[in-house]
Amino acid sequence: MLVSAMNPCPCGFLGDPRQPCECSAAKIQRYRSRISGPLLDRIDIHVEAPALSIEDLRREDPGESSLSIRDRVAAARERQQNRFRSLPAKFPHVNAFMSHRLIRSHCTLTPNLGNLLQQAMKRLSLSARAYDRILKVARTIADLDDKPEIAEPHLMEAITYRTLDRRES
Repeated sequence: MLVSAMNPCPCGFLGDPRQPCECSAAKIQRYRSRISGPLLDRIDIHVEAPALSIEDLRREDPGESSLSIRDRVAAARERQQNRFRSLPAKFPHVNAFMSHRLIRSHCTLTPNLGNLLQQAMKRLSLSARAYDRILKVARTIADLDDKPEIAEPHLMEAITYRTLDRRES
């Protein structure tokens, strides 16, 4: 598993409501282009994590507990292992390692969802490799939601996780 972090721009303040960014669009583009497209294509999830305010840090509502999340992840992994039970033992039994053939059989989309993904691919200038990554992530989100099929919210969430490899048009 690869986990990495980077600033949104050279000064680190792009999108910060409290501190203005001093970087030009060209400087931001140069900074982001230091990570190659082929490398970004191989990273399943890109998440923007803006700085939290003091008020956010002091919030009393902690959200979903780690124990609850752990239980949902364990149940999703069990669903994935059951899904791939018929594969030879040498194959990892999780969505992340699905081959192109397995993606086609386990990440089916309704015609409307297929059109939605196609539009997103064109509008965001995403690569063909990103297409498979989106489907794997959408399948995993559906598993976490305990749903047998990928639905629109799962697909839309997966698409939002491809922020860094969007090419400037």
